[in-house]
Amino acid sequence: MATIDVVEFEIGGEHYAFDIHLAREIVEMIPITPIPGAPPYIAGIINLRGEITNVIRINELLSLTEGKKVEDQKIIVLVSNGNEGSGIGIIVDEVHAVNAISEDDVEQIGENISSDINGFIKGIIMVRDVENSGKEGLVIWLDMEKILGDLITRHQG
Repeated sequence: MATIDVVEFEIGGEHYAFDIHLAREIVEMIPITPIPGAPPYIAGIINLRGEITNVIRINELLSLTEGKKVEDQKIIVLVSNGNEGSGIGIIVDEVHAVNAISEDDVEQIGENISSDINGFIKGIIMVRDVENSGKEGLVIWLDMEKILGDLITRHQG
């Protein structure tokens, strides 16, 4: 039984995750410089220790509800492979944990879900939190590589 490491985060009260190998670091919210004429899902750019990093409002990009006040949010900086050397960060409400999930705990999305959404979701992770009173929940496992690939294609086309 194989396990997959994911970083679990929250947006608008809902839990999401993506593969941990895509995350470089998590930083507290810092001032973001807006880019004139940018689409609404692009928050702007930040200077992260001398590196210009593009910051994306992932909730806006994926049509999710807005969560915490901006100053309480976090930025997950992604590993920059192939995005022409510039880093990308995504704004999230909270970062919860790095979890090793079993493939047995992942359900695939059914065919009845819209294909627009379906392409960005790898599956649904069923969480069984035995330590905290046996609480169970669902985490949407996002295909962050596909989301960013689509975003880059959109800007080149």
